[in-house]
Amino acid sequence: PTGFMNMSKRSTVVIVDDNDMMRGILRGMLRGEEYEVIGEGRNGVVAVDIAERLKPEVICLDVMMPEKDGLQALCEIKAANPGIDVVMITSSSDPETVQGAIQNGASGYIVKPFNAAKVLDTLARIIARKRAK
Repeated sequence: PTGFMNMSKRSTVVIVDDNDMMRGILRGMLRGEEYEVIGEGRNGVVAVDIAERLKPEVICLDVMMPEKDGLQALCEIKAANPGIDVVMITSSSDPETVQGAIQNGASGYIVKPFNAAKVLDTLARIIARKRAK
């Protein structure tokens, strides 16, 4: 693979959420669009590991997870791989959570229950911003 971002290339995404059903729903929304889900996990420990190994363009990361929560994982991922965009998945859109995530380097967030149009719009904006750089 060359260093150029090819617009026809699908963006690589990793989904980390401790709820299998939520991962499934999100995977379904991304399937066949311009995304390729290259990995999945169910806690923050796995998220950090997957980020390191697979270096996806985007990680969709749940905030509330066992073993290591999303905010902790976010900080570790951004410290090691600042180029990876992290989108937080949250069931609470409370300002503190969102603010904390953005301050720690999250590129955006999606709220449960998922709204397909919003999810795709959020990811499209993040990818466009990444490619404009």
